[in-house]
Amino acid sequence: MNNRYVVSLFEDEHDLLAAVRTARERKLKIVDVHSPYAVHGLDAALGVRPSWMSWACAVFAVLGVSSMLFFQYWVGAVDWPVNVGGKPWNSLPAYIPITFEALVFGGGIGMVLTFFVACRLYPGRPAHVPDPRVTDDRFAMVLEEADAGFDLDDVRRLFSGLGAVEVREHVSEEAP
Repeated sequence: MNNRYVVSLFEDEHDLLAAVRTARERKLKIVDVHSPYAVHGLDAALGVRPSWMSWACAVFAVLGVSSMLFFQYWVGAVDWPVNVGGKPWNSLPAYIPITFEALVFGGGIGMVLTFFVACRLYPGRPAHVPDPRVTDDRFAMVLEEADAGFDLDDVRRLFSGLGAVEVREHVSEEAP
């Protein structure tokens, strides 16, 4: 089954934001928006909810802290108790620097892995770039022609009036 998409290219981020708002008002299905840099306000214009990944970072950080505290206690008080200068075997202040390192390491590595899973990134996955200029100086919005009532000429006129440099149809098996 072939999928039909409309790729609209813009030169200015303000034109892109206006086009995204207009597309959402008209209930057009926005597949993706590509830009050469982060555009302030684009997530609000797209209606994107706040990310859950900060909670994943907190979980991995707590996992790193708890595992390192357990490991240091087990080594210092259970497996190999060595009396150094009369300090207790389970001295928590001595554990703090390494525990902090485990917090940063657990949160960082966990976030990288979570990001790869959430974005479905894996080695060898092909990149889908709608136009090579979006990595340099253009902004692109990809719409899906979701139903038979989709009027390509109307969309072309609409986005050309909002500052689109180019509006073209893309037919493929996968999203551009």
